[in-house]
Amino acid sequence: MELQSTSQFSTNAATPLTDVFINIIPTNPVKAMANGDMLPLIFFSILTGISLLMVGRKAAPLIEGVEVANEVMMKMVNIIMSIAPYAVFALIAKAMAELGLELLTQLAGYVLVLVAALLLHLFGTLMFLLKLFSGLSPKMFLQKIRDAQVFAFSTASSNATIPVTLRSVTKRMGVDNSVASFTVPFGATINMDGTAIMQGVATVFIANVYGVELGLSGYLTVILMSVLASIGTAGVPGVGLIMLSMVVVQVGLPVEGIGLILGVDRLLDMIRTSVNVTGDAVVTCVVAKSEKELDMSVFRDSKAGEVEELDIDEEEEEELAEIIHKTEEG
Repeated sequence: MELQSTSQFSTNAATPLTDVFINIIPTNPVKAMANGDMLPLIFFSILTGISLLMVGRKAAPLIEGVEVANEVMMKMVNIIMSIAPYAVFALIAKAMAELGLELLTQLAGYVLVLVAALLLHLFGTLMFLLKLFSGLSPKMFLQKIRDAQVFAFSTASSNATIPVTLRSVTKRMGVDNSVASFTVPFGATINMDGTAIMQGVATVFIANVYGVELGLSGYLTVILMSVLASIGTAGVPGVGLIMLSMVVVQVGLPVEGIGLILGVDRLLDMIRTSVNVTGDAVVTCVVAKSEKELDMSVFRDSKAGEVEELDIDEEEEEELAEIIHKTEEG
C-alpha cells in the first residue's frame, strides 16, 4: 500500500535485534511497566508465575489478588472497547480527509492478504501438523470442529468458546477429559496463532503505509514480538489490537497507524478467533493421541456426540403442564 500524505509523522528508530534479546531481562520491572516495555514485562510475568507455583499454598492470597486485578483490567478493556467505535469513526474520518477515498480500496488489500494467510494456516499448516503428528483424518477433524469454529466466529472470544471446544474434542472426537481439560483452557490462554498472524501482517501493512523500511532485523523483531505478544493476549474480543500497539512501537512505528485497520478488525477478529480455537483442538488431539487418551472409534464415527433434536409430543406436553399447574395450586 503506497499513500501520499502531506502529514508528517515522526518515528523512532527500530531497536536492533541483539538489543531486543539483551533487554528481555529487565533491570527494573517497575520501570518496564511504566515505559510499556512488553518483552521485559512478559519475562518478569513468567518468572513471577513460576515462583508463585513453587511457593505453593502460601502464595494463594497473592494469586487471588492477581486474578482479581486481571478481572478489573478486563472490565476496563471492555469499557474502552465499547467506546472504540466512536473513536474509530473519528480516526477513519481524519484518515479519509487526509488520504482520500482510495484508502478504502487499498485497505481491501490488507483484508485479503490477512484472510488468505489465516485460511492457509487453518487448512494448510494446522491440518498438515495434525496428519503428521497424529495420523488423524483432517477431513473428519474439520467436520467435528465446525460447531466450535462457528461459535468462535460469532463471539470472537477464545475464552467464551472453551465449553464448546471441550465438548467438540471430548464428545465428538473421543479425547479423554483428563487431557482436554488441561490443553483447551491452556491453549485458549497462550495459543493465539491467528492473532500472531494478524499482528505480523498488520505491522508490515502499517510500515508500508508510513513508508518505513523494516529490514531483516525489523522483520525478525516483528516475528518475535508477534509470537510473544499473542501469548500475552487475553481471549476476549478486540484485545489483539491492544497488544498490536506494543508490537508496532517496538519496531519504531507510529501507534496511530492502528486506526487505519480498526474499522475492519471486528470481522478479522472473528476469523482469527476461529483459527485460534482450531489450533487448540489440533494440539489437543495430537497430545491425546500421543498419550493414548483418544478413542479412535469415537473419532471415526461421524455421528458421535451430535446433539439430537428432542421430539416432544404436544399432547404429552399439555398433560405434563396441567399436572405441574395442579401441583402448584395444591
